[in-house]
Amino acid sequence: MAEMAARLAYEKKASDIIILEMEENSDICDYFVVVSGTSRVHNKAIADNIIETFKQEDRELRKNVQGRNEGGWILLDFGSVIVHIFLDNLRGYYNLEGLWKNAKVIQPDFEAEQLKEETV
Repeated sequence: MAEMAARLAYEKKASDIIILEMEENSDICDYFVVVSGTSRVHNKAIADNIIETFKQEDRELRKNVQGRNEGGWILLDFGSVIVHIFLDNLRGYYNLEGLWKNAKVIQPDFEAEQLKEETV
């Protein structure tokens, strides 16, 4: 589910996509997906893509979306996976990667996967 959210963000041109494995560090979820968008409108588009695709897959949000109206930091809570969509300056300010530095970092490489698919 975390990989799917990351891929959906990538499809909407999100950048600096990482997955933090939180199982050892948090009781609230298993994974954080952290991505950056270029603007508030871009962040909303990323969030909408994830929400709509997950609805089609029958994976409803556990709680309401937080921050969608403002668009600077949007949080999507799917229970075991929490997606954080940031503007760059807010991502740096809140520094989730530093706050959870003990978490295992997974950096998906969708560009390499796409190149592999195109050559097959």
